[in-house]
Amino acid sequence: MGAYNRKHLFRDTKNWGNSLSTLYIVGTPIGNLEDLTLRAARVLSEVSLVAAEDTRVTRRLLSHLDIHPRITSFHQHNWQGKLEGVLAELADGDVALVTDAGMPGISDPGSELVNAAAQLGFKVEVVPGPSAVTAALALSGFPGDGFLFLGFLPRRRKDRQVALQHASDSIVPLVVFESPHRLRATLADLGKILGDRQLAVCREMTKIHEEVFRGTASEALEYFSSPRGEVVLVVEGGTVLKDLRSQAIDFERQSYDLSSRLASLRRDGVRAKDAVAQVAEITGLPKNAVYQVWIDLARETK
Repeated sequence: MGAYNRKHLFRDTKNWGNSLSTLYIVGTPIGNLEDLTLRAARVLSEVSLVAAEDTRVTRRLLSHLDIHPRITSFHQHNWQGKLEGVLAELADGDVALVTDAGMPGISDPGSELVNAAAQLGFKVEVVPGPSAVTAALALSGFPGDGFLFLGFLPRRRKDRQVALQHASDSIVPLVVFESPHRLRATLADLGKILGDRQLAVCREMTKIHEEVFRGTASEALEYFSSPRGEVVLVVEGGTVLKDLRSQAIDFERQSYDLSSRLASLRRDGVRAKDAVAQVAEITGLPKNAVYQVWIDLARETK
């Protein structure tokens, strides 16, 4: 997205209004309306305009709060045509940006407005709220010191499998959004590309029918015959670190076994050449590596 120029967007710069106007990025509940923060409720009641992904969803939330600000739609299909108008409104007063659930800009529209407002010099503030990403990660039970968020995977199977292949080396958990009617296809691809990693299927989080399934992709595929509701998948990270630790342990054991074998042969009076050849054949290790251990043993016994 290119840079924005105030004079280009607004002919009458005298009517820019209050230069202290703020764009608020407001997090909204992902299911349970009680999760809306007090600050979010206050901001929504004070702004002059709410830019919403779906005005019908947002009106239900605002009606629950008994507040009735002006609302305009702002989503992925109309943002290019609505951007200038929302910025003009922002020049005259504060605007709140919301999506249907969670934080704007996270697999939801909004980043275009935030970027444009910031470039034009408006103040931009975040009003943090619920996030399906972190909520699912917490529910999964996987380590949360890092994660890779993939958003919604591609619709086409081939593209989806490529995306999963690219993420397959991640040693931190993968977090994926998915619609219920594509869940089974995605689970099948997860099993094919990532194998039998543990995963958590978090469904309808914070709602009455919240459910968390824990198991492998093949087990989840068998369990979810007709999935419904909003779904977030959290997949266990890859086993690179586990493999490295296992290799290190194996190396220590092998080194101990190698030293023990050579020490025994040395005590039996076997010549260095013969001992090295014998142990190298048994272990499959290079003779020079075995000989170095023999030399080290000789030094230790002096």
